[in-house]
Amino acid sequence: MMPARRTSPLGDAFHVFDTTLRDGAQREGITYSVADKLAVAALLDELGVGFIEGGWPGAMPKDTEFFARAAAGELTLRTAQLVAFGATRKAGTTAAQDPQVQALLDSQAPVITLVAKSDVRHVERALRTTREENVEMVRDTVAHLVAAGRRVFLDCEHFFDGYAFDRDYGLEVARAAVDAGADVVVLCDTNGGMLPVDVHRVVTEVVQRTGFRIGIHCQDDTGCAVANTVAAVQAGATHAQCTANGYGERAGNADLFAVLGNLVTKLGLPVLPEDRLAEMVRVSHALAELANIAPDTHQAYVGSSAFAHKAGLHASAIKVDPELYNHLDPALVGNDMRILITEMAGRASVELKARELGVDISGQPGVIGAVVDTVKSREAAGWSYEAADASFELLLRDTLDQAERAAGREASVESTRAFRLESYRVIVESQPPTPVDGGAGPGTVTVPAVSSEATVKVHVGGRRVIATAEGNGPVNALDSALRLAVSEQFPEIDQMELVDYKVRILADSAGTDSVTRVLVSSAMGGREWTTVGVHANVVEASWQALVDAMVYALAQPSLAAGAPAGPASGADGVSSPVAAGGPGGVPLAG
Repeated sequence: MMPARRTSPLGDAFHVFDTTLRDGAQREGITYSVADKLAVAALLDELGVGFIEGGWPGAMPKDTEFFARAAAGELTLRTAQLVAFGATRKAGTTAAQDPQVQALLDSQAPVITLVAKSDVRHVERALRTTREENVEMVRDTVAHLVAAGRRVFLDCEHFFDGYAFDRDYGLEVARAAVDAGADVVVLCDTNGGMLPVDVHRVVTEVVQRTGFRIGIHCQDDTGCAVANTVAAVQAGATHAQCTANGYGERAGNADLFAVLGNLVTKLGLPVLPEDRLAEMVRVSHALAELANIAPDTHQAYVGSSAFAHKAGLHASAIKVDPELYNHLDPALVGNDMRILITEMAGRASVELKARELGVDISGQPGVIGAVVDTVKSREAAGWSYEAADASFELLLRDTLDQAERAAGREASVESTRAFRLESYRVIVESQPPTPVDGGAGPGTVTVPAVSSEATVKVHVGGRRVIATAEGNGPVNALDSALRLAVSEQFPEIDQMELVDYKVRILADSAGTDSVTRVLVSSAMGGREWTTVGVHANVVEASWQALVDAMVYALAQPSLAAGAPAGPASGADGVSSPVAAGGPGGVPLAG
């Protein structure tokens, strides 16, 4: 027995129609496998859309296979209905004789979207048929599919351009479809050239002139696809076609998540099943992974920066009331508010960010002021804490620790003294090139052999440790040597892995002696964090970020479970890097 369908409170009165697997797949760079398409459909169903357009069976082999596998039980939809897309029959035949129309029926999809020409210029120039034959093609195909028990939606391609040229022909096409049994007439801004005020006007006129159920499909060539979709709904459309994350041909389509956010939170239309809106961020990011496209950090509602605040003025108001600078509670759509720490940060920004990171500096104006001053001076020198929360948290803890020591209180941050650097050295050796068979005709190519060796001297567990390691580059060698040096005392550090490494030449510097900023992303225990280093020497900048990454890992109880307690400095009297360190608590090598 099929489980009960979890429809939205509006039921069939409003359609959220997703075409990611058809129109969205036309985006440059996206290629879905059949397995991908099944996974995308399952995620969209979890979100609670009403219709999922799976592709064009009969025209695309992968789409034909997708529908076959879905019908065989590989796709169970609890909210959505699967939709097959196709064209009206060809001129000069009948729908019953057209193999493409039969492929739509063979897909076993309960709903079929037919695309039809509604601009007379396309009828005559692209289809090369008559106005009358095009109308009959629509009527015959819709009637044939409806007679076979299918629900039919009609996509009126180029409707808005055609309506501007001839206000009556597009409606004649639509009337033929409705008379034959079509449920929805979808007005398509195929070229994406419309503006919201014109969409609202045309949809209003069409609703008044026909009384048909109207849908909207907008491309984003003017950057107005979401606004145009919302304008159409306000004008009377009750069927909105979108794609996940706005994927689509050229500039893309109306973004499903922005449209849903606007319809639910701004227009008060409960177009999703209860509690599904909070799944938007999760589903958006999961769909981006399946498309092999990095999530858009600045995407409305679901982007990681959608509720991120940088200006100190914003943070001051947010500290009083988050609603003063957020248009809604981020949790409603599954997102979070973030405070960014940059040279624009003020005292409120630092206090809110510290609270976000779990560091209590409330009631300590001296610590807050010191952190603000440090951030501003380091940002001026090229540091960036905006993308390096871990380095900023270490700065917070180091500053708080120093303040407590200066006040004669016991330090509260033991873990930042897990180890202390004495010095490091890196040797890069280039050896004679090795001949390699070029594999393409006579001669050989030569590949230079380069090796790196690093030696680090650290104080850890009351001992002075010297460790040497080789690597495929100076940063890899340093990383290996430092791990070797501290792993006996902290074996859990072997579980930490580097997942990303970025180097950037800072503005106002050029040439091989430029100041560089290094961002290192690390992961351990299912968590990921980013640290930063800045120096004219790229190895030193990398070292700063690497050390911060390890210090941070050992400072987190959830990551460094079982790490030995107590200070690392022992009888040798070596001081903590908290007092002697450079930026981010990292001692700068001389």
